[in-house]
Amino acid sequence: MAAAGSAGLKDATAIVGIGQTPFAKRLPEDERTLACRAVLAALDDAGIAPGEVDALASYTMEETDEVELAKACGFGDLTFFSKVGFGGGGSCATVAHLAGAIASGQASVGVAWRSRKRGSGPRPWTNTAVQLPTPAQWTRPFGLLRPVDEIAMLARRYLHEYGATRDHLFNVALACRNRANQNPAAIMYDRPLTREMYMTSRWISEPLCLFDNCLETDGALACVVVSAERARDCRNRPVYVHSAAQSLPAQHHGMVNYWNDDPLTGPAWSAARHLWKHADLTPEDVDVAQIYDAFTPLVLLSLEGYGFCGRGEGGAFTEGGALETGGLLPLNTGGGGLSEAYVHGFNLITEGVKQLRGTSTAQVPGASTCLVTAGEGVPTSALLLRS
Repeated sequence: MAAAGSAGLKDATAIVGIGQTPFAKRLPEDERTLACRAVLAALDDAGIAPGEVDALASYTMEETDEVELAKACGFGDLTFFSKVGFGGGGSCATVAHLAGAIASGQASVGVAWRSRKRGSGPRPWTNTAVQLPTPAQWTRPFGLLRPVDEIAMLARRYLHEYGATRDHLFNVALACRNRANQNPAAIMYDRPLTREMYMTSRWISEPLCLFDNCLETDGALACVVVSAERARDCRNRPVYVHSAAQSLPAQHHGMVNYWNDDPLTGPAWSAARHLWKHADLTPEDVDVAQIYDAFTPLVLLSLEGYGFCGRGEGGAFTEGGALETGGLLPLNTGGGGLSEAYVHGFNLITEGVKQLRGTSTAQVPGASTCLVTAGEGVPTSALLLRS
């Protein structure tokens, strides 16, 4: 969608409402019910009636379709609806699609959402009845069965190439856990993490241990997007979509990136070029970041890809409390996918909004700019938000 990264999008729209259900390993409601609750909460937060919604955006992996949601929530006529592929890579793109539609006049009130029962539901890769997609035919028969196995290959390559260590991965896990310990809604709210716990935990796919992996969560989240003009009349302080980008790099191979000249130069690099090209800001202007953290190594790759440090410097960047509140780049201030909830990254969007409203449980003083990223290792997307 060309408009989603264009200069015409800059500050033209704003997120004015956010909503979420509780997060848990197991929730009794089905995904449609959870979706409706999150969406209605977001609309209430914005002070907008359901009948005014005329645009929807979600993920191709979303089980609740537009017709079900529109009927159950009482929407009006829909004039725009889209779905974004590639799981966690689609999170920020849902907002970007709505922003493009609203900025171009195709709609006026958009809702993006994600509802998921991953904690109590099946794992997608366990279904042996369906034919493997072409890329997976080159990996899964040889033992790379799960996403963690694929990312472990990239992590091992990164540690070897640049001398990064497990201590650097621990820094990422610890920063997310410390912020979750401040967030009563986080699954890991009352469970601190220590270096000893990390270093002695079981391997999931070496060199990645238990605490390098995101949570498995039931829950739903949603946000509401309107024009900047309308945002001024909404219930809460608007958070403007300053820049947005999607990226599917040339010769990309999901998760493992085998066919690229350099597997460690993933989708974040091309998404970042587009994002900063259409922004008035630079990485130095970012006050707080919500970086997709399905696995800790992805954060190191993203720190480099989005320009916060040089190539191979992601590990060293995490040292000295750089990712903690008060550090160089406070990270995943709600706890992220590692310690708050894993709902394909949508909680990173809502946490970014909370930071720029000044309502986060781990508020960065004076935060006015926030980078939110979607999954690294897959076709991805990103948002640059400002207050």
